[in-house]
Amino acid sequence: MVTAARAIAASVTDPEMPMLTLEDLGVLRDVREEGRQVVVTITPTYSGCPAMATMRDDLVHRLSDAGYDARVVVSLSPAWSTDWITRRGREALAAHGLSAPGPAPRRDGPVPLTLLPAPRTVSCPRCGSADVRLRSEFGATACKALYACEACLEPFEHVKEI
Repeated sequence: MVTAARAIAASVTDPEMPMLTLEDLGVLRDVREEGRQVVVTITPTYSGCPAMATMRDDLVHRLSDAGYDARVVVSLSPAWSTDWITRRGREALAAHGLSAPGPAPRRDGPVPLTLLPAPRTVSCPRCGSADVRLRSEFGATACKALYACEACLEPFEHVKEI
């Protein structure tokens, strides 16, 4: 039962970046059996992620449609990191014109408050050039920044490192 339920849960797509499954995004943490119920654990990409309710509903609907009594649990610890995005997920981002995040910043203590854009190593997902310029710290969603490539002149979004 768990193997089939996990396969279904792993195939549910992210509502904000539908080229990624919840598994590829790294938010699908666990699928287990509790009695007759399938319990799915997910971790939000950040605490205020507006897509969590849709992710939960999509998981419950897909599993219910397959005949499972499903419940979704949200786990905040450990905190999600862009390092959890799978290789397949990173390839899907690039194939859809989004720049995949680099390694997440490592911090041993409080997160410093800064009003300046975070320094990032970004390259154009279309032509591969590193000659890019930040246009806006926020793209279509808070987890993306808007860049423009100086080589091919194309705009693109970069998934921010968290």
